[in-house]
Amino acid sequence: MKLLNKDIEKDNTGQVTLVPEEAEDMWHTYNLLQVGDSLRASTIRKVQTESTTGSVGSSRVRTTLTLSVEAIDFDSQACQLRVKGTNIEENQYVKMGAYHTIELELNRKFTLAKKCWDSVVLDRIEQACDPVQRADVAAVVMQEGLANVVLVTPAMTLLRAKVEVTIPRKRKGSCSQHEKALERFYEAVMQAILRHINFEVVKCILVASPGFVKDQFFTYVFKEAVRQDNKVLLENRPKFMLVHSSSGHKYSLKVTFCFRSAFRHQDIQTRSRYVRLVDNVKDNGGNVR
Repeated sequence: MKLLNKDIEKDNTGQVTLVPEEAEDMWHTYNLLQVGDSLRASTIRKVQTESTTGSVGSSRVRTTLTLSVEAIDFDSQACQLRVKGTNIEENQYVKMGAYHTIELELNRKFTLAKKCWDSVVLDRIEQACDPVQRADVAAVVMQEGLANVVLVTPAMTLLRAKVEVTIPRKRKGSCSQHEKALERFYEAVMQAILRHINFEVVKCILVASPGFVKDQFFTYVFKEAVRQDNKVLLENRPKFMLVHSSSGHKYSLKVTFCFRSAFRHQDIQTRSRYVRLVDNVKDNGGNVR
């Protein structure tokens, strides 16, 4: 994302002009937009014309509109963002108050105005426009026999590997088959981590599971790292963080990351409460992740 202009007043009103440069920037923009904002962007409008002979035709013209945002639709698969609202500035093709839908495009600028720019929204702009802050977080969400290795960018969660191994049940008097299958599973997950995670970029690897699966996996990985003298794993051991998840399915990460959904809450009081919480933590020297 490229920032062309930022004009924020002391009372937190104002506007910014941005240019989305890649598909992921559409996700950032989706998180910046709120109902009631003002969006100015280039768009295509179908216009009817009447000739001197009375025949009616239509043509598509490109024009710039300013809409009061009423609805926001994001297609995560195509990374397309459509914004519906009413025209609030004079235009030769669109009447004041008329409805129109703008589809934001890559490499075309738009101007977004808000009545209140809070710290979370401003941080997202800084994050989107500063490549240094785009370092990824990786996550391994797992349960016995199932693991998903994902990359968590500032905008999206991207699946990089899925590991499935059948684990026999423990039997009385013999656990060898169960333990051997677990070792095969842990080995496969470890190899997926080495294959899909760039440790030069990733600052944190979350290992999430119900129960003690994450702890057993962590113990296995670094026992093997010592045995194999795997310097990549040994040097990056401090980056691993063990957390709880409800299952090994990818969707369970939503619970782990549920706090970030609070900043898009449509209820202003709820949203403001979370923003104040973030500000208070920062003011007291803490880090918000």
